Order: sequence, then structure tokens, then C-alpha cells
Amino acid sequence: MISMTGYSYREKAGQDLSLSVEIKGYNSRFLDIFVNIPPWLSALETKIRDKICSCCGRGKVEVFVRIREHNAPVNISVNTNAAKAYSSAIDNLARELGLSEKPSLSVLLEMEGVLNVEKNRDDERYWQEIEPLLNEAVQAFTLEREREGKHTANDIFANLEKIESSVKTVAAFAPAVEKAIKENIKTRFAELLGDQVDENRILAETAALLVKHTVSEEISRLSSHLEEFRAETGRNPRPGKKLDFLCQEINREINTIGSKSAIIEMSGEVVQMKEALENIREQLRNVE
Repeated sequence: MISMTGYSYREKAGQDLSLSVEIKGYNSRFLDIFVNIPPWLSALETKIRDKICSCCGRGKVEVFVRIREHNAPVNISVNTNAAKAYSSAIDNLARELGLSEKPSLSVLLEMEGVLNVEKNRDDERYWQEIEPLLNEAVQAFTLEREREGKHTANDIFANLEKIESSVKTVAAFAPAVEKAIKENIKTRFAELLGDQVDENRILAETAALLVKHTVSEEISRLSSHLEEFRAETGRNPRPGKKLDFLCQEINREINTIGSKSAIIEMSGEVVQMKEALENIREQLRNVE
């Protein structure tokens, strides 16, 4: 089993840039990936998503890629037309106000659009820096989810064993149920008829009630669901959805057994099964 929750963080610093990758995983019914990278690297988002898809089948995953550049090469260009337009407008304003001042070069350079500064950025060059660190973070993220998944699986199987034990106990109660029903019918007949009790009538009434209270079919189906539960965890590395469905079927059979319970001991086992199943369902919310 693999947990949907996990966390990893990796960083490295170089002469030209510092880079960090952070991955967070949460519970979710489907696979939802959120990638947070600098806008000028948006072309790399698909590659990052592909990396996450390769290791995750379900869950909400957030990826943060942060970059700090130290010596990035830049291109600086001057928009001469914009500078001339600003200078002409300022001259006209000075004449209107009766001033003789001329706009200085420093003033013009501060005007929007006069200087254009662009950093030389090559997506492939940045990807060569990001990919190794991203691979490390993904690997650590996967190991963390697998580690947590093992603990979750241990807890699930412990509760599954409780249900299986209770199923055996309930099946062993069949003779006790028959005896309790027969004695109850005898008591009622004795109260109504005294010594004139027809044994055949008691057997017929007992048989009729046993049909209503027998749980052999429910135990058979429940046992089959429990076997399938174990088998699914063995053959499917991401069994979460199938196991959730099986829990619904298991819950249905347990409820039916509870409604047919004729003795208090059986009711107690049903309560224990429902408690164990609820624990399993709670844990499955975190399983892929």
C-alpha cells in the first residue's frame, strides 16, 4: 500500500543560481497536481507534471520550484522613440508653465518603457538544473509515502484480523442460537398451554424462526469479501478504490448479521466488527 500523504524538500546552491524543490501530498479522490514555478518557466510545467504522474496514482500533490539567480546574463535595450516622446512632452509642459528647464537623462531613463531589461533565459538550461533535483525530491517523496503506507497497511490488517476472528465466532454461535430459540419457544408454549406442549409444533416454530435468524449466507459472503480484500492488496499496488468498495459490501453483510442476531453474544461480535471496519475505512482514506 502507498499513502497519499507525504513531504519532501531538496535544495542546492551554485554560483549562478540557487534552486529548491518542495513536494507536498494530501488525500484526494483523484489525482490533482498543482505546480508552482516562476512564470517565465511555465513551459516546463508539463515535464514536472509527467514526473509526478509517474509516481502517483491518486491524491492532491503540490510542487513548488523556487529559483534565485545570482549572475544571470541580461540584455538591455533603449526605446529611443519613447525617450523622444517623453522629452518632447516635458518640453511642451515647460513652455506652457513658462519654465526653462530641460529633462535630464536620468529623468528620462526612469520613465516607463524607455529602458527594456531582459534576462537571457534558456528553458532547456534551467531544466538541466531542475530535473536532477526534482528526481531526488520525487524519490524521497515516494519513499516517504511507501513508509507511511506500510504503517497504514499494518493497522488495516490488524483490524481485518479482528473481523475475521469475529466471523468465526459468529459462525460457532449457530448451535447456541438454535438452542436459545427453541428454549424461548418452549417457555412461551408452556406459559400458554402448560403441560400440553406439542414437541412437533415446537420444532416447526423453531425451524421457522431459524430461517429468519440464520446467518450462514451472510457469513459466506462476508468471508468471500474478506478474502478478496486480502487478495486485492497483494496484486494491486494502488488498491484504495477497490478496497473502499469492498468495505461497503462488508458493512452491508455485518449490518444484516446484526439485524438477525438472536443472542447477546452475537450482537457483541457485530459491534466489534463494525468498530474494526470503521477503523479500516478511516485508514483507507489515505491509501492510493
